Amino acid sequence: MPIPCSKQCGKGAVLKRPKTGHALCKECFFYAFESEIHNTITQGKLFKPGDKVAIGASGGKDSTVLAYVLKTLNDRYQYGIDLFLLSIDEGITGYRDDSLKTVQQNKDDYGLPLKILSYKELYGWTMDEIVAEIGKKNNCTFCGVFRRQALDRGAALLEVDCIATGHNADDIAETVLMNILRGDIARLQRCTSVITAGADCIRRCKPLKYAYEKEIVMYAYFKQLIYFSTECIYAPNAYRGHARTYLKDLEKIRPSSILDIIHSGETLQIKESIKLPEQRNCSRCGFVSSQEICKACIMLEGLNRGLPKLGIGKSTKVKRVIDSITNDKCKNNEKTKLKNLEF
Repeated sequence: MPIPCSKQCGKGAVLKRPKTGHALCKECFFYAFESEIHNTITQGKLFKPGDKVAIGASGGKDSTVLAYVLKTLNDRYQYGIDLFLLSIDEGITGYRDDSLKTVQQNKDDYGLPLKILSYKELYGWTMDEIVAEIGKKNNCTFCGVFRRQALDRGAALLEVDCIATGHNADDIAETVLMNILRGDIARLQRCTSVITAGADCIRRCKPLKYAYEKEIVMYAYFKQLIYFSTECIYAPNAYRGHARTYLKDLEKIRPSSILDIIHSGETLQIKESIKLPEQRNCSRCGFVSSQEICKACIMLEGLNRGLPKLGIGKSTKVKRVIDSITNDKCKNNEKTKLKNLEF
């Protein structure tokens, strides 16, 4: 006997929501899923009328569903925002080149403008070339740092007001666990924020903050959305994978564990005596940083100097190279001043 929809709409249920346990028909699931994202947007005040919003598009399930839902909600509730797709080509053969085809399909399906930027044009390196230098142990660190800044660079080129990323509830809960395990208090305080912004940088937001990964997959399946589902070839070595495995085990026992961890992160309080790094702009590239020279510039300097592991962790070698970069900059400034002197 078919199970009736929990919303008593008269239709038969086709799924059981992992998040709530409710048995729903397709239409009621779509409405519940979209309404929750709409509530996240309105309660968090993620957008303002007239905002230009860049969607970080990878071609995967999260960014594809995000693009589709934002376009749908923008039309339905008249947010008055202009949407763009912004994609980063890390230069991973057999992975990113294929997923970009899906992004192009999203562009055509949703009628949204698309901008693609590559690591090669921004940094002079592809991820394949970086992995050849550093090995597979810390490649996700490089990719994460470069990708975050690449999105900022792309957003600046598009002159947008906001970057919307496809981080879902599972992603955020994993990040909370990772930051606890690493003792990273600064990131632990920021990672659960639905919107982040610096004094003079483009703000970022997470409309899918409370959406379960399983429900995103279900939504994409029943909406018949086209997305790229292959995992990055370098991902199996990522530290995040251990946090993900642990979280999935918790979810089997207690489905609410994902939201419970997020809420724990949200309510975390830091002692006033704890000094957190202040957000500033990198003295070299000008993009947002928590130190004099940003992590991306340090890593790039290491690659260019033949010291590929520079910037991974804290070491005296990093300090020496930062001092070297600063000294070089001071010398160049002095040379410029001398050239400008009139005798």
